[in-house]
Formats: sequence, C-alpha cells, structure tokens
Amino acid sequence: MRTRPLKVALLGCGVVGSEVARIMTTHADDLAARIGAPVELAGVAVRRPSKVREGIDPVLITTDATALVERGDIDVVVEVIGGIEPARTLITTAFENGASVVSANKALLAEDGAALHAAAEKYGRDLYYEAAVAGAIPLVRPLRESLAGDKVNRVLGIVNGTTNFILDKMDTSGAGYSEALDEATALGYAEADPTADVEGFDAAAKAAILAGIAFHTRVKIGDVHREGITEVTAADIASARRMGCTVKLLAICERAADGASVTARVHPAMIPLSHPLASVREAYNAVFVEAEAAGQLMFYGPGAGGSPTASAVLGDLVAVCRNKLGEATGPGESAYTRLPVSPMGEVVTRYHISLDVADKPGVLAQVATVFAEQGVSIDTVRQQGKDGEASLVVVTHRAPDAALSGTVEALRKLDTVRGVASIMRVEGE
Repeated sequence: MRTRPLKVALLGCGVVGSEVARIMTTHADDLAARIGAPVELAGVAVRRPSKVREGIDPVLITTDATALVERGDIDVVVEVIGGIEPARTLITTAFENGASVVSANKALLAEDGAALHAAAEKYGRDLYYEAAVAGAIPLVRPLRESLAGDKVNRVLGIVNGTTNFILDKMDTSGAGYSEALDEATALGYAEADPTADVEGFDAAAKAAILAGIAFHTRVKIGDVHREGITEVTAADIASARRMGCTVKLLAICERAADGASVTARVHPAMIPLSHPLASVREAYNAVFVEAEAAGQLMFYGPGAGGSPTASAVLGDLVAVCRNKLGEATGPGESAYTRLPVSPMGEVVTRYHISLDVADKPGVLAQVATVFAEQGVSIDTVRQQGKDGEASLVVVTHRAPDAALSGTVEALRKLDTVRGVASIMRVEGE
C-alpha cells in the first residue's frame, strides 16, 4: 500500500458534506485498504466558518474555495455545494489544477454536463456523479459501465422522495395536497421552499442526466417536459384508486421505436397497483431500466438524505482514487448517437380525463364525437349524474400527446361541458 495519502478537498459542509467528512474520518482504515492508499481531508470550503462542525479540524475550514482548488496538491475535489455558480467555475478550476471531481450537483450536470465532461477530458481527469441522480441507489455506474454493451430503450422511475412521500400520504390517508406537504415539511422531507421538488425541477434534472447516459446522447434539462404535483387533488387519487391505480410523479426517458430520437419527461401519472413502482412508499425512489439483452432491471432504495447521498459520494471517491493510483481515468461522456429529443406532442400515451358536464341526453355522444374527430380512441367511460349536473370520466387508448391535448381543447368548447376537472396520463401498462 502506498503510504503517501491522496488529498481530498471538500466543497460544502452541509447535511451531505458533513456526513462525507465523518465517514472519511471514521472509516479511514477501511477506505485506505480498499483504495490502496490513505485518503486525507486537506480542506473544507464553507460559507459560515464560525459554525461548529463536529469531527472536523477547524484548521481545515476555509471560505476561499477558489484558493483550495487551486492549491495544486489536491487529488480529488468533492463538490456538494449545488447550484450553477460558483460550482461550475470551481470544478473546471479543479481540473485545470490537477484534481479529479466527485459531484452531487444534478442541476449543474443537467444544464452544463457536456462542457464539464469536455473539461475533464481536456485535462485527463475524472468526473463522477453517482450521488446526483438517486442518492444511495447505484444507477449512473450501472448505466454507463455495467450496461455499456447493451442497448437501453427505456428508463422509468420515481426519482424524487419528497413528491413520492406527498403522493403516498394522499393515497394512504386521504389527505389533500397541502396537508401532505405540511407533513413532509415537518418530517424534514420537504425544504422550506419545496418548489424544486413539487414542481418537478429536481426530477427533470435527474431525467436529463439519465437520458443522456442511457441513450449516449446529450440531453439538457430544457429538453425535458416537466409537470409537478401541485395540481394533483384528492379526487384524482380517488379516481386512480377506482381504476386499480395509484398516482406517482414519474421520470420517463424513452428511445423511439425507430431508434431515431429520444424523449424525456417528468409528470404525475396513474400506474396500475400491479406495477412494482406502485408499491414504492414514503420517500423512497425506484427506477426501472429496460434493455434489449438484460431485460427489465429495477433499482430501489433511499433517494436522498445525508447518509444515503454520502454513501454514493464515497463510492465515487474510492473509484476516482483508485484511478489516480493507476494513472488512469474512468469512463467519460458517451454522446456518439447525437439523437434529437422529440417534443412532448409526439409522445404516445394514455389519458384519464374527468369532465363536469350537463346531465342531459346526448352529452356522451357529443363527447365521443370530439374524441373521434381528433383521432383518439376511447377505452372506458364512467358517468354519474345528479340534479342536472354530471361527471364524466374518460380513459383513452394510446395516442400522440398532441392529439390528446387537442381533444381537451375541443372539449372545453362544448356547451354541455361545464369544465375539465382533471387531466392525467396513464402509464406503466
């Protein structure tokens, strides 16, 4: 074993960063044995140096992150500060000064991953980011290494624990969205400002990363169709239950049947209770990967939190340190297919549409005519009426999303349709 330690700089010391530092300290001997050399925490960049950080030598604390990554003796930089800047500049500076990088920064990778990979390649460094997608769940490495010889056609999963907790509570307790969000906040599953989670931004960033790796093409967060869960109601949950379904916020990345394009989308959807994703409870994540040779693979576990995310960071740290000792680098960006990302309108899916209609003869015929004119086939219809008012629930067969959207717009123009109560896609069948 080499006795000279590999030096690690830690950018950020919040929930994840502090746990990374703790594990590096308490498991130092095991990490050294697995890597083939000891690892040494050489510096920790923070915004608030006065805060007490148990287990970390105060001498290591600095507010000058730039000076830390420019030192020249740093072997690996671990970036867990998040956001676009200064993280992007710090990572590229680390490459320039001889360090490889382990990051948990999904937003930056989804926005500017191609440029970061290019910088890593230019300077002969590693860029690893297992923790950016699904916490402790090994997903990035299986996609870009274990399945490198296979053809991945679809990635489908729950990649945000906060929204899964909220939807699970709405389903199991009958709570409304606001009540379930309050409970998630009280338990620490939701941030004080939950927008990134509940509006789907977090899941969209992860979908962009997964699609890029799975299909060997470049997908940015702007390419991902995104819908959040704020409009999901208790009535939607009840309707799903009557259909033998539950509601989940899904990230769906697919290769087109002709192989000429890909799609990436995040939105709430009804899935059958028989589907394995329907049983993913609380704040857990689960992802299905469908490949030609391997078939269906499922990855399941905690998708967030200090310890789970730190586990993924440390796994990457071990891999990068091993590469350093062997004077090699791991796999970089693979974007050779250069596949275009198709718009949401071309995606073929099913819809569950709930309408408030007048309770009188001929309404169902009018509604059915609209679907027929738009080229959308109806699978099932459920109608209930009372005191001149009625609800009509239509579930369609698979059709292009643009056709379904056109159907909804045409329905709104009917005099007998008082309103569109809810619209939701049906997946997983």
